[in-house]
Amino acid sequence: MKSVPSREASAKTIYTVVQLTGSLSHTQTASPQMPDPQPSRLRDTLLAPVATIGAQAIGLIEHIGAAIFLLWDTLVWAAKGAASPRIRLGKAAVISQIVRVGVRSIFIVSLVSGCVGLILAFQLSPPLDDFGRKDLVANIISIAVLRELGPLIGAIVLTGFAGASIAAEIGTMVVSEEIEALEAHALNPVRFLVVPRLLAAILSMTCLAVISSVVSIASALAISVVALEIPFDNFMRNMLDQAKLVDFATGVSKGAVFGLLIGTIACLNGLKVSGGAAGVGNATTSTVVQCVVAIVIADLAFTAVFFAVGLV
Repeated sequence: MKSVPSREASAKTIYTVVQLTGSLSHTQTASPQMPDPQPSRLRDTLLAPVATIGAQAIGLIEHIGAAIFLLWDTLVWAAKGAASPRIRLGKAAVISQIVRVGVRSIFIVSLVSGCVGLILAFQLSPPLDDFGRKDLVANIISIAVLRELGPLIGAIVLTGFAGASIAAEIGTMVVSEEIEALEAHALNPVRFLVVPRLLAAILSMTCLAVISSVVSIASALAISVVALEIPFDNFMRNMLDQAKLVDFATGVSKGAVFGLLIGTIACLNGLKVSGGAAGVGNATTSTVVQCVVAIVIADLAFTAVFFAVGLV
């Protein structure tokens, strides 16, 4: 005879079935778990520096491209003005900018260059005197000043003296909507604002490079004769034997390129001003920083090229 299950066993079986059915239905209706946000945050943290560097690189490339386009447009207008008498570039504007950019910078450039010449003479004399060749001060100073320090000092002083002023002036015109007024009267801002300032910067910087070199060498000569007991004839003979015409041409060519860089960067930052007075201040600061960096890099490129061709 088959045994009949007791009432207690049947109740336990029903309770077990109900529990299994409930857990199964809960498993089927449960919502999927959200993904862990920790890996996503880690990825964003690791990619943030890369994104920042990439954005800065793209901004730098865009800025360099804008400077190249502005320079090309300026050279085109200058060529048109030189070739066609109907296109006037404004000689009075160019002369006034030369006076403002170049002539007013002569004193401060001469002061700084003279101090540098004195410093070089004082610093070079003791180590050369240890070898009994103190008269070689003239050789070193003439090469260093003609090739490097003359145009470099003039360019850095001109950056602070005139580059920032050009950027602030054009930026103020942008903020006060004077540029839009020129365009409304069918007048090209590059032709009437950028061309005179760029030409003035190139011509002024070329002349300032020569003035800076002459003043530095003259101050070194004076202190050598008066304080370092180097005869005038020895100083002049050593300088003329060491320095060649190519050294002078190197400094002059650097001065012209430095003036081109200063004028282009200052005008570009002025035309890109936005945000009122704060934008003008930012453009002025950016102009000084960018001009100094561009001048040093251009000087390095010049030195590398001259070294490669055997002119150093």
